[in-house]
Amino acid sequence: MSLSSVVIVGAGQAGFQVAASLRQGGFSGHISLINNEPGLPYQRPPLSKAYLLGKIATSNLAFRPEAFFDQQQIELLQDDAITIDRQNRHVVLASGKSLQYDHLVLATGAHNRPLSVPGDDLQGVFGIKTLADADALAPRVKDARNVVVIGSGFIGLEFAAVAAALGASVHVIDLGDRPMARAVSSDMAAVFRQTHESWGVQFHFHQGVTRLIGENGQITAIETTDGKVLPAELLVYGIGVIPNITIANEAGLAIENGIKVDANLLTSDPHISAIGDVACFPCIQNEGEHTRIESVPNAMEQARTLASRLLGNAKPFDAVPWFWTDQGNLKLQIAGLSTGYDSTVRLGSEATQQFSVLCFRKGQLVAVESCNRPGDHLAGKKILSRPPELTSAEASAPDFDLKIWELAHRP
Repeated sequence: MSLSSVVIVGAGQAGFQVAASLRQGGFSGHISLINNEPGLPYQRPPLSKAYLLGKIATSNLAFRPEAFFDQQQIELLQDDAITIDRQNRHVVLASGKSLQYDHLVLATGAHNRPLSVPGDDLQGVFGIKTLADADALAPRVKDARNVVVIGSGFIGLEFAAVAAALGASVHVIDLGDRPMARAVSSDMAAVFRQTHESWGVQFHFHQGVTRLIGENGQITAIETTDGKVLPAELLVYGIGVIPNITIANEAGLAIENGIKVDANLLTSDPHISAIGDVACFPCIQNEGEHTRIESVPNAMEQARTLASRLLGNAKPFDAVPWFWTDQGNLKLQIAGLSTGYDSTVRLGSEATQQFSVLCFRKGQLVAVESCNRPGDHLAGKKILSRPPELTSAEASAPDFDLKIWELAHRP
């Protein structure tokens, strides 16, 4: 495939990485990177933790300084992509500009699922997705005494840990039965719940929110579905995200829980690829089911795989999914997908908060969840990248060590 122009819609982790990887791989054609946020492309994970605590400056969030884009001849456009003219291979921007492409990359990401309850327009109600969100939230969290968090996923619990560390009374509300229910095993969730409770966080499971209560336009309390009224001068919600598919859908591309792509990350149009949080791809670790994964590592690996294909070295995307979250002094790293696991083996010591949970399905390892045990995480990624070998029976042996097993079973 001979390309002279690549247009990338979205300048988050996936979009930026594919531009950088193309240049690193020797691509000499024109690259346009469309960024619909002000400023330079930046990393999002610190927004809900280190950035709120003032441990990282705004300037340090940028992937690269402005000079990088000039040096690498990456045209960085602050604009919105509005429509795709597939027949003539043009992208039309909100500014009226039209960009021609030989190949188009959709890295449009996702947006926060709205709270959609009465009172959600009150001041003091925040989602955390963008730098602007974090900048508006940061001064408030330092002074808030009563904080409510809706949703006990990664973002909600990262923020809850920050608020508790700053001295606030924190209540977490979730429709599920445990923290991070969609992402981790019940074994790991139990430890995180106990630790958050030791920091003073109070959980309300099997609960929703019926309304937000305010005075003079400012939130003062919330009412749960069982009728409890909890004081709150600050509310943060993290109840999932919705993939940004509008431009793809209007262009007639196949949609399935995101933009549907094949194993090479191609959409139903051979001149358009999709990567990152918006892409729904056939996931080997999920038995080939089309799966959408929201994680920085997934975005980066898909970007590198796509760049390699555009440079003439095509290979199916098969990277092991992995995730992480930092909550207080707990660093959780997950390799693989625990979906449908039916048994677990624990390694290490929960008492010292240095332990791992190995998740098995039908006797085969499908995920490794490691809390403050980075060695197990690295070993788990390597094991899961190879054909299934480790069984629950082997892992249950006395003194089993995941790192030693991985080393002994390298091909």
